[in-house]
Amino acid sequence: MQLKTKQLQAWFMHKKKLTLVFLFGAILFCASTQFTHAQSLGSWTVVNVKYSFSNKWSVFGEAQIRSQKLYNQFNYYEYKGGVNYTFKKNITATLGTGSYQTYRDSGNFKLPKINNEWRVWPQLVIAHNLGMFQLEHRFRAEFRFTSIGYANRYRYKIGVLYPISKGKKNFTPLKLGASNEIFVTNRSPYFIRDRVNLLLYYKPSVAATIQLGYQRQIDYNSNVNIGKDYIFLGLALELKK
Repeated sequence: MQLKTKQLQAWFMHKKKLTLVFLFGAILFCASTQFTHAQSLGSWTVVNVKYSFSNKWSVFGEAQIRSQKLYNQFNYYEYKGGVNYTFKKNITATLGTGSYQTYRDSGNFKLPKINNEWRVWPQLVIAHNLGMFQLEHRFRAEFRFTSIGYANRYRYKIGVLYPISKGKKNFTPLKLGASNEIFVTNRSPYFIRDRVNLLLYYKPSVAATIQLGYQRQIDYNSNVNIGKDYIFLGLALELKK
């Protein structure tokens, strides 16, 4: 009887994971189908490499490239790097800097640029668990040196991860994730951007994570709100000394 109960529990857990993966796929498909009619989906690609010297100190580098259509009409890229310090297991402070380049929409890196920016940004990340869910709060201040002058911007991001496969050793191969990030400034209009995503995280190894999903970004100003939808693809590598 006990064996049958365990088998039944395992069957339900398997069905639950399949349901979550199917739900993710259905949401991604519906989102892409819906927005393709109104506007072409863009692409948002990220590569991040982190190297840890110890349990406290690490450095990172990241590159991003974005396009208005699916891997066509590229109009944005950035590269950045910085240093991380972990106070506790769930609290990490970062100091980062980088270059952020925005081009005109119609074409691949069409000149003249809309914005040529260098940015410095301190950041604090606090993570904690809520049952099976892994929550992360990210606070970032940005000091922006742009083509049209200096500006401040502040960001808050909340993200959640849910494991949908059984952990192997010290990592879980498959997770579902969602996040929402807001952007505000100290000038009117104060609320200027909202960014949401739904991603599938796959770890082929302890050091590598592949991210695939859907991301939407809405820019707000006093006259019109502009939204754009992207297929998101990311690769994160975590290396240790």
